[in-house]
Amino acid sequence: MRRTLLFLLLITLFSNCVSNFAHIQKSTDTEYKYKKADEYYAQKRYVYSQQLYEELIPFFKGTAKYEDLFYKLAYSYYLQEDYVNAENLFKTFSETFPSSNRTEECEYMRAFVYFKQSPKIDLDQANTAKAIGLLQAFVSTHPNSSRNKDANDLIDQCREKLELKELSAAQLYYNLGYFKAAAISFATLLENYPDSKHGDEYKLYIIRADYQYAMMSYEFKQKERFEKVLSEYSDFKERYPDSKLFINATEYKDLAKNFLKNNLK
Repeated sequence: MRRTLLFLLLITLFSNCVSNFAHIQKSTDTEYKYKKADEYYAQKRYVYSQQLYEELIPFFKGTAKYEDLFYKLAYSYYLQEDYVNAENLFKTFSETFPSSNRTEECEYMRAFVYFKQSPKIDLDQANTAKAIGLLQAFVSTHPNSSRNKDANDLIDQCREKLELKELSAAQLYYNLGYFKAAAISFATLLENYPDSKHGDEYKLYIIRADYQYAMMSYEFKQKERFEKVLSEYSDFKERYPDSKLFINATEYKDLAKNFLKNNLK
């Protein structure tokens, strides 16, 4: 019984809200509608504020209230997690009000919206790359902004995601036994992220993949390919002399040298 009464009460309240909003929408008093839009915005009822702000744009364009209206419209979409429309509005705000003290914020928010749209690692990372580009542009054009630390943190998170996606592809090649492709993929990964904290792991993968590729090769190609293993080991030793993986790399170096000594005289 209580649940039924509560349900009926909620239905009544919802119907009243919808009825009140419809009444506001029909009003020809733009100042009244603007006031109600601001009230909805303050109450975090963004679905209503967004609709009213959009209806009011033609009436307030060019007036002193237009900037504030446009700013709140952008956030009304953002706070509903409608990131596609929010991105477009933050961009348009920056272009329409280049001298506003809110422009820096909206430029940052445009980049942040792309960050929010960055998908899981196994999906296409176009939005992640776009976020990096816009965040880097923001830092470059606003070198003294208080938002730069946050922007750089977001860039690092995006780059880590892109790195993990490339790593996943390289590991898949290795696990499937495509050792030449794996070695190339890990080399590209190391080139793209030279300061990665996992650089020694990627280099070890290159050594392992080259070794496996050499083992599978025709005899007339093996000398060249085992020598490449030794070359990669030398590069590992030079780059990561203190790596915990050094002993693992040395094992492959020894295996390659022994193979060359015992089988390819």
